[in-house]
Amino acid sequence: VYNAQETSWEGAVPRANYIHPLFGLDGTVLTEDFPQDHLHHRGIFWAWHQLYVGDQRIGDGWEIKDFSWRVVAMDTLNRKGPGKTLQANVVWESPAYTNEQGVPQPLVMERTEMTVHPLKNHVRAVDIAISMKALVPQMTIGGSEDEKGYGGFSARIILPEDVEFSNEHGSVLPTNTPVDPSAWIQVTGSMAHNGSFGLTIIPHKENPGYPHPWILREKASMQNAVYPFPGRHPVPLSMEIPTVLRYRLLVHEKKLSDEELRKFLYDQ
Repeated sequence: VYNAQETSWEGAVPRANYIHPLFGLDGTVLTEDFPQDHLHHRGIFWAWHQLYVGDQRIGDGWEIKDFSWRVVAMDTLNRKGPGKTLQANVVWESPAYTNEQGVPQPLVMERTEMTVHPLKNHVRAVDIAISMKALVPQMTIGGSEDEKGYGGFSARIILPEDVEFSNEHGSVLPTNTPVDPSAWIQVTGSMAHNGSFGLTIIPHKENPGYPHPWILREKASMQNAVYPFPGRHPVPLSMEIPTVLRYRLLVHEKKLSDEELRKFLYDQ
C-alpha cells in the first residue's frame, strides 16, 4: 500500500510518501509503521538526514524534523507487460525554508514509480524508481553525519529471532557500521503463516555510488542501502538533470539460491 496522505502518531512524526504494509505471498504483513523503538521508521521508505540549501540546514527527512512530503499527483501508468505501475509526484517542503509570508517553498520535485509484477516462480518483484530534481539552487542531501552514513532507501521489516542475511558472497553478519558493498541483500527467517519469509533488496547498477554498502540490523531497526557515496557526505541535486535511484524488492517464501535469485536481477 502506498501512503499518499500524511499520517502521524498522535500528532508526532507526520509522514507520507512510503509503502506500508508490504505483504508476503500468503498475506502476512512484512513491514512495520510507527515502531515504538523508532517512531519515525515506516515500511519501505527513502529519506535523508542531511538536507541543505547552501549552508542552511532545512530539516531532517529521516527523523522527520522540520520536513514534509506533499503528494501533488498520482496516476496509474500503462506499460507493456502485465505489471501495474503507480506514479506519484511529490514536493519536498520545510518550515525552515519559506517566502516572506512564511509559506514553505518547494525544495525538490520527486517523481516515484512503483511497479508490482505478477507472481513468478513463487517470487513477486516490486520495482521502485525514485527521480529527484532540485527546485532551488544549491540543494544537497546526505545520510547521517557519523561513520554509519545511513539514509536513502530503507526497509523497516518485522525481524524474527532467526533472521538471516546473505548476499552473492554468502552469509552476512550485521555490524554497527556498514558491511561491504554487494549486489543484493537477502533477508530470511521464520515469520509468515507458512513458517518462513524472504525479502531481497536489489539496487540497480546505475545508481550513484553502486555497489552500495549496507547498514543491516538483526532487531529493532531498518535495513538500508547506504547512499550517497558514502552517506555521511552531502551531494548536490541538480535543477536540470534528475538524480534517479532504482531498487527491486523480491518477496518470497524461502531463501532463494543464487541461481534462483539471478533470474530476477535487473536486465543490466
